[in-house]
Parts: sequence; C-alpha cells; structure tokens
Amino acid sequence: MTRTATITGIGVVSPGAVGRERYWDLLTAGRTATRGISLFDAGGFRSRIAAEVDFDPKAAGLSSSEIRRMDRAAQFAVVATREAVADSGIDLSEADPERVAVSVGSAVGCTMGLEDEYAVLSDDGRRWLVDHTYGVPHLYGYMVPSTLAVEVAWAVAAEGPTSLISTGCTSGLDAVGHGVSLIEEGSADIVIAGATDAPLSPITSACFDAIRATSRNNDDAEHASKPFDATRDGFVLGEGSAVLVLEEAESARRRGAREYARVLGFANRSNAFHMTGLKPDGREMAEAIRVAMDNAKVAPSDVDYVNAHGSGTKQNDRHETAAFKRSLGERAYEIPVSSIKSMIGHSLGAIGSLEIAACALALERQVVPPTANLHSADPHCDLDYVPVTAREHRMDVVLTVGSGFGGFQSAMLLDRPSRAR
Repeated sequence: MTRTATITGIGVVSPGAVGRERYWDLLTAGRTATRGISLFDAGGFRSRIAAEVDFDPKAAGLSSSEIRRMDRAAQFAVVATREAVADSGIDLSEADPERVAVSVGSAVGCTMGLEDEYAVLSDDGRRWLVDHTYGVPHLYGYMVPSTLAVEVAWAVAAEGPTSLISTGCTSGLDAVGHGVSLIEEGSADIVIAGATDAPLSPITSACFDAIRATSRNNDDAEHASKPFDATRDGFVLGEGSAVLVLEEAESARRRGAREYARVLGFANRSNAFHMTGLKPDGREMAEAIRVAMDNAKVAPSDVDYVNAHGSGTKQNDRHETAAFKRSLGERAYEIPVSSIKSMIGHSLGAIGSLEIAACALALERQVVPPTANLHSADPHCDLDYVPVTAREHRMDVVLTVGSGFGGFQSAMLLDRPSRAR
C-alpha cells in the first residue's frame, strides 16, 4: 500500500499574529507586520526594519524554567508545536513513541542566545579572551542547532527519528519534506515537522547589510516588503515558526482526523553556481518544480495556485518568474501567484514552513492570500501576482517553492484530501 502524508494540525508563531487563526486573518486582510526594529538598537545599520513577533513567552504557556533554558527560536517552536498537536486532536500518549518523529528546520539556530552570551562573556566585545564561567549553563545548547529539534521532541515525548535540517532559506520546506519521506518510507506514523528562526540580532543585520540584500526603506517600514513591485529594494528580515502534524493518511482517516491537505510531492535541487547569486533563466528551481510534479503525478494544468518565494529582491523575483514559465509553460500565465513575505517578512529558515501552513489553510478555505504592497508591477515579472487583496479561488492543487543562499531550490505540492477521494 502506498503511504501518503497528510497535515492534520497547524501551529503558528508569526509576526503580527501568534496562533493559526490570527495568522490566517492577517494574511487574508493583507495586513503587514513590518516595522522599525525594537529588539535591539538598530540606529547604526543600513536596514533598520524587520517583521517582529509580539511574543510573551509566559502568556504563551511557557514555564519560567523553559524560558530560562530556551533560546527565542526554541520558544517559538515549542509554542507552535503545542498548538499544532492540540489542533490535530491526536492523543500522543496513546501513540507508540518510537513511531513519532520530529523534523525541524532552522537557518541560523540559536542566534539570539549566542549573541547575548557572547556580549556578556566578552564584556560587549572589549575582551578578546573571554571568561567562560560567566556563561549560562545552557550555552552549549545554543551552540548546537539540533537543540531546537530536541526541545520539540521533549515537548511531545517523541522517541522516533529526530532531525534538524539546516539548508538556509529552504530549511522549512526541506524539514517538512524530510518528515513526509519518513511517513512514506514507513519509518514513522506521525511526524512533528516545521521550522523556526529568531534571527533579529545585530550580527544578522550586519551580515545582510554587508551584501545589501535587505530593504533600506526605513521611513516606510509598513510598505517596505514589496515582492514583484518595480520599486522594491530588497527583503525585510523576519522571525517566527510554523509546525505541522503530519500523519499517515489512512491512519488519520480511521481516527476521524480533520485533514487540511495531503503532501503530494517534494523535490530539491542546488545550482552549484554561487553562494548568493541566481541565474536569470530559473533552470534549477524549474527542475525542482518538475521533479516535484512528477513525484506528485500532476501536470501543469492541475496546479491552481503558486505560493512564491517572492523575497523582494530583483534577482530572486525575476529568477522565480522565469522558473514558473519554464516549468509550467503557458499555464503559468493563468495561475494566481502570491508572496506572503510582503506581510510577514523573510524569517529565513522558518519561512518555508509558514508558507506551507498558509497553503494548507488556503486549500481548506479556498482563498488565495495577496501580495501586499504590489502597486507598480515590474515588467519582467508579468504573471498574476494577486496584488493587495485576497482572492476567492477554486483550488485543488497548490505549489509552494523556496530559494536559499548556497543555491538551494525546493518545491512542494499539496492537494485537498477530497481530491483523493
């Protein structure tokens, strides 16, 4: 029997919205969560804007000891995990813990915890030789990104395969793709899969300032993230987490689970070209899309919506537009395409899982989220990018894609469970 993964639970910690329903409301209203940075003094930086999460860990249900132990990224992941499990209605205490797996993605791990501790140990950078005795007991955990997956596994008492996937900005897509493969191959029946990143710190801002990838529209932060717009000038950093409960589809149906979407196909590729550069023809992303469609056994004519990577850099948006035309042919001109980064920024490794969550909700509710701030289309980006306003639209199959530093390109296809029946 062919095993298929289905999404039965969704948990979200996002800029502008903590919780799945608030997240969906933000997206469909076209509200933006980008603003001036408040988490640190960004006065000396080229880009001083970000999409921050208004997050109170105590109010979100974390204990004082958990707050003390966990980096902000881990806190996001655990809170999203608890929401996803509750949403799924599954009783994990009745599951075989060795058949419950965890797959978490993150691009930059525990960046905020590491930077804070370095500041303490080095006396704000004044000491070259640091005194380790001033470090917190959990400093080693901040050094090891797999801590994030461990925290999620502890939260659900999972004893099956547990992995941390770090492939830059495609980490969220790749982590869910890995979770799907665990179900398909029979290694797990339930997978807690998603991604988390909390990169809003001086070191991250300095790195992106150096390569001029982020927007410097500091005086109009609310409208700074504008993928596919002719006046865009880079992406806006974000943070957040989305976690999904993946189950083997037949098992989920037997227990009467609510299914948001099935995962039909996944593929990733690398361009072996440049750490940050993209070829304009979009060949590598197109190849990832083609293989994902082959795995899913769908044709371009079956695809009803595309969730774009849509970072808001000229290089990415043009590359991606070319990839859609190359892989979908004339159908690319007929399909609505949008980028939710226009509203919640680019949370690096976490964004892929946030986008999968948005796609699953879009399928269930038959609404395409808009591309906010898109008022003046780039003539090189000539597809239907759903500007400003959400759109009711009949959807059975959706495609979501990601592109990351290092040349990573990933694609995933989801469909409505009713389509299978």
